[in-house]
Amino acid sequence: MTSFLLALDLLIAVVRRLVFAAAIATALLALGSWLVRTRRVNPFGALARLVRRVADPLFAPIERRILRAGGTPASAPWWGLAAVVVGGIVLVTLLGFLRVQIASASLALGAGPRGILVLLVVWTFSILQIALFARVISSWFQLSPDSPWIRWAFTLTEWLLRPLRQVIPPLGMIDVTPIVAYFVLSLLESFVRGVL
Repeated sequence: MTSFLLALDLLIAVVRRLVFAAAIATALLALGSWLVRTRRVNPFGALARLVRRVADPLFAPIERRILRAGGTPASAPWWGLAAVVVGGIVLVTLLGFLRVQIASASLALGAGPRGILVLLVVWTFSILQIALFARVISSWFQLSPDSPWIRWAFTLTEWLLRPLRQVIPPLGMIDVTPIVAYFVLSLLESFVRGVL
């Protein structure tokens, strides 16, 4: 198992470097494209033609979405850069999360039945807390609770949030029940782990 974890560590290190290189390359392309789009560089020069030939296929899908949303096409390169950076951070974070879960499972299996039970409790509460985060983030983007991408989070957390909403009033337009639910889940997890 340790050789697998070492290989995963190496993969994470390589992915980090690749993500960093992709972010730098995208930043340079975004800067060049922005300079051409805003006419800070002669749009008919050799540099502008090179930038358009390389950058336009990358930023064209983003530009179409921005135009449909009513934005300006000159911002497409920066949105592309943001997508590369956020996507890279999410990828590296997911790989790190996977590594931690594999290491935890390995330790739990070595500790016997009690270790496996503790691991299952930790995983259960972690999934519930992730579902709370997903609900909060979906509310920022006004996603429907019936959306197949977010329905699982509503299903997993509504049993806890509904009673809390009846007791805790919103603060203006802010619903604080997910924060309270997160702390309730943390306390409940500590209690259950203490009992085990």
